Amino acid sequence: MNGVSAKIGDSADPDEDVITVDGRAVDREPLEYWVVHKPRGVLTTVSDTHGRQTVLDLVPNAAVRLFPVGRLDRDTEGLVILTNDGVLAHALLHPSHGREREYVVTVRARIEKRTLSRLERGIELDDGLTAPATAGRPAWDSRTRTTTFTLTLTEGRKRQIRRALDALGYPVVHLVRIRMATLTLGKLRIGGARRLTAKERRALLALK
Repeated sequence: MNGVSAKIGDSADPDEDVITVDGRAVDREPLEYWVVHKPRGVLTTVSDTHGRQTVLDLVPNAAVRLFPVGRLDRDTEGLVILTNDGVLAHALLHPSHGREREYVVTVRARIEKRTLSRLERGIELDDGLTAPATAGRPAWDSRTRTTTFTLTLTEGRKRQIRRALDALGYPVVHLVRIRMATLTLGKLRIGGARRLTAKERRALLALK
């Protein structure tokens, strides 16, 4: 590093320091930021030993190695950020930052606002009490006999929404993540992928 042999514990800034291995300079990959609209059945992982489709299969021409920021379970649709920026991933996922994740939830039952207030206060699950959340006004559809509402969380436990509503007796039939921090899904089609716009990148990078 800068012409001196590195030792265990040394740190470097790739924007300031010259790093070489066996005399050859190591170039940092350019940072890339993508959003995909994950369909149901697609895995939120880099690879799968059983050959099942992953969110990385949705990206048509990424020039660098990407990884998903957080996870959606296999049956959940919606927004997944793909990047190679580990600092941003930490800023979005670490519980201490409390970054919002917004979902559209559909249950096959009529559910009242007072019931959703229990979700907002927190539900006791096998891994502890969920953090406070914000639920939108429920909309009842008499044709399909389902209720749809938005739910905004600041934590991301495994299958948290499904487990919490199961505990209340309202199994989820459809779940879509529409926002993560400042980034929204918008009109991106199911299975679609695109690079973030300059405005979207600036808003996310301001969180680092």
